[in-house]
Amino acid sequence: MALSIFTSGAAMSSTNALNKSNSILSTAMERLGTGKRINSAADDAAGLQIATRLQGQVNGMGVAQRNVADATAMLQTAEGAFDEVSNIMYRMKDLATQAASDTNSAEDREAMTAEMTELTAELTSIMDNTRFGQRELFGADGLEIALTFQIGSSADEQLTLDISGDLGTAKTAATTAYDIDSATAAATSITSLETALGDVGKVRSALGANINRLGHTSANLSNMKDNTTLALGNIRDADFATEATNMTRNQMLAQTSMSMLKQANSMSGMVMSLLG
Repeated sequence: MALSIFTSGAAMSSTNALNKSNSILSTAMERLGTGKRINSAADDAAGLQIATRLQGQVNGMGVAQRNVADATAMLQTAEGAFDEVSNIMYRMKDLATQAASDTNSAEDREAMTAEMTELTAELTSIMDNTRFGQRELFGADGLEIALTFQIGSSADEQLTLDISGDLGTAKTAATTAYDIDSATAAATSITSLETALGDVGKVRSALGANINRLGHTSANLSNMKDNTTLALGNIRDADFATEATNMTRNQMLAQTSMSMLKQANSMSGMVMSLLG
């Protein structure tokens, strides 16, 4: 190789090797510092686009899980209220059955009527005052209208609940004043209360079915979220073993490149020795 002052091939090669090692070293250190393989679009443009989409899905599914939990709590509140309605109606039917027998005196029926009146008042209170947050569950902004729950990360993943018809019938049955002043009236009330319990049962059945469905929705969301997060990690997360190896290797390469650059620069001294 010719000796030259203006052009040093060895120095240029060493400089290029040093710059390349420093660049890779810097990338490895950044990834180890952030824990991410993709820290900018330049790292992996296609991977960043995929990771961004997956991150949006993961975030959406996380919110959907909270929506499902809230919807489940709302429906469980409503079903719990109707469970108590059923219990009250069982007692009302017992009273009607007891009052239908002429073994009771007028005073006996008067006492039973007084209890029946209070039970009816409590049923009305449950219908009027059962709330979830600020919503009256059995009012005009509650289950008297069709409700839509967002149960997924996409617009199509929704659950619509419409029990307004059955609820209206059950509310009417629950707030009716049942007459047990006489054996005949009490016998009629027995039949009416049996029908009312059936109406309440329809509402409870619908609520229970949707509560069960939301439970399955929650389990599926959890599965999808976990696996989507795993896929996101495969694209976005840094492999610490690989990056640590890259850092160590390029630290050594940078050091040897600097040493070789120093040796290349000393070659100019050989030119001067020729002029001595």
